Amino acid sequence: MARTEHFNNPNAPKPNSIVVAVTVFVQDDQGRVLLIQRTDNGLWALPGGAQDFGEYIAETAVRETREETGIGIEVTGVVGIYTNPNHVVEYSDGEVRQQFSICFRARYIDGEPRTSAESSEVRWVGQHEMDGLSIHPSMRLRIDRGFERQSDPYIG
Repeated sequence: MARTEHFNNPNAPKPNSIVVAVTVFVQDDQGRVLLIQRTDNGLWALPGGAQDFGEYIAETAVRETREETGIGIEVTGVVGIYTNPNHVVEYSDGEVRQQFSICFRARYIDGEPRTSAESSEVRWVGQHEMDGLSIHPSMRLRIDRGFERQSDPYIG
């Protein structure tokens, strides 16, 4: 299913859903962050996805990271909560979703990067490499905040 991101676009379609979702900021022992290249829009992003019924939200973060990347993690904190009403995601099936995403900080446990149906490429990326990648501004906000290691989570 195709996905179009609308960010501060006055002509964006009006949202018709809100879904609880997560992203995960996890670093390796060299300080690089785990990123995926999404198959639905080609952009680079933190791994993540929607919460399933019956899951604690931290379980969603662990499951989505493993599914999309092959990497096992342990949630250790919160980078931020992202709820910008001017960021909507339009899907080819007619859903237009207002952003609601919790970005977790996590510790690497095990596994080797591998692709999935949702990720055409998976790799550890150094902070100095970010400018060379196509990353949506709202995702870049999460990544930059993760590297900053603020004591208080971003709320916005």
